[in-house]
Amino acid sequence: MKLKDAYTSCEQVIAAHSKSFYKAFSLLPKEKRKAVWAVYTFCRTVDDIVDEGLNSKEELNQFKLDFNEFLTGIYDAENPMWVALAHVFENYEMDTEAFSGLITGQEMDLTINRYHTMEELLDYSYHVASTVGLMLLPILAPGKTGILKEGAISLGYAMQITNILRDIGEDLEMGRIYLPEEIMKKYELCEDELRTGIVSPQFIAVWEELAEKAEFHYKIAFETIQDYPLSSRVPVKGAALVYREILATIRTKEYNVFREKHYVPEESKQAILACL
Repeated sequence: MKLKDAYTSCEQVIAAHSKSFYKAFSLLPKEKRKAVWAVYTFCRTVDDIVDEGLNSKEELNQFKLDFNEFLTGIYDAENPMWVALAHVFENYEMDTEAFSGLITGQEMDLTINRYHTMEELLDYSYHVASTVGLMLLPILAPGKTGILKEGAISLGYAMQITNILRDIGEDLEMGRIYLPEEIMKKYELCEDELRTGIVSPQFIAVWEELAEKAEFHYKIAFETIQDYPLSSRVPVKGAALVYREILATIRTKEYNVFREKHYVPEESKQAILACL
């Protein structure tokens, strides 16, 4: 497969599955933009194995083997993701541990469906979200990964908590509860009540405590934005601001996350990006 076609295929993946990220990272210079598409496709592929695979455990094990082979230079030359990713690894000092960490996070989703403490939830969030930021750092800020690492990890925490607060109903249908048991107990919200899908004062209190934790980590991430190269600052800040806006959108919908999945309206995205 030609490299150009491989990158085009990766762009189609992100355009179809994450309009917010696609819009924000389209602001990057061409070569960095293409590299981000390839990394996103890797992340999306792992995610889809867990959420949509017919035999997720077996498929994820195979994917892990494929990735380990890829690191030795052996990969399917007709698979656009591997072709594009090989080019990315040749041109940037990529963090292979971050890629492996994401796979570990998806393995957690196959074996753990309940989190008891905030510490446990942050560990999970690190593996499924912070690792993505660590994968992208060598592309977005070559030579600055050390000083930007903490902010990237915090942005992953913030975005994953935002995901969790948006997807509560969807996760319940899949038998997963990501709201930490210790926080639910604090506000006397039991699992049976959560499963009824009633937006009670107790539920709102739990939701808002987690939203506050997300805001705390967004703040840490925003404090590091000025350390990114100029070409990466606007895309990173734009992606973070658009994602944070999901929390405000859910509040305007009266916390109805049980029967609807809320997205930031297109005009709001445009307004956020126009102000950067």
